[in-house]
Amino acid sequence: MKIILVSAVALIDVDGRILLAQRPPGKSLAGLWEFPGGKVEPGESPETALIRELQEELGIDTHASCLAPLTFASHAYPDFHLLMPLFACRKWTGIPTGREGQNLAWVRADKLRDYPMPPADLPLIPILRDWL
Repeated sequence: MKIILVSAVALIDVDGRILLAQRPPGKSLAGLWEFPGGKVEPGESPETALIRELQEELGIDTHASCLAPLTFASHAYPDFHLLMPLFACRKWTGIPTGREGQNLAWVRADKLRDYPMPPADLPLIPILRDWL
């Protein structure tokens, strides 16, 4: 089974809320809410991929030194296995904006379960609740 490496981030604002992005229509798992991020391209580190994805998807800039490794998800989908490191980030420049038509929501950790998420993201919720 093919392994897909995706890097994701829990962007945490000054009020302790976490940013979720809704997958836009036309993409797989459309309508579900997820932690921002994306596929790690050949030759990229997970941190470099995340910095690139945050610029492309949300229009914000951060640095590898601002990305703290938090946990990871490992989930078998029917066609591939997803391996997803999750970083925490509290420092970036710019205002997150859905540049690919995705809706965004700032959510308290205890309310994350109110948002339908892909199966790989669900095990990350208790870790974030305990960490924050």
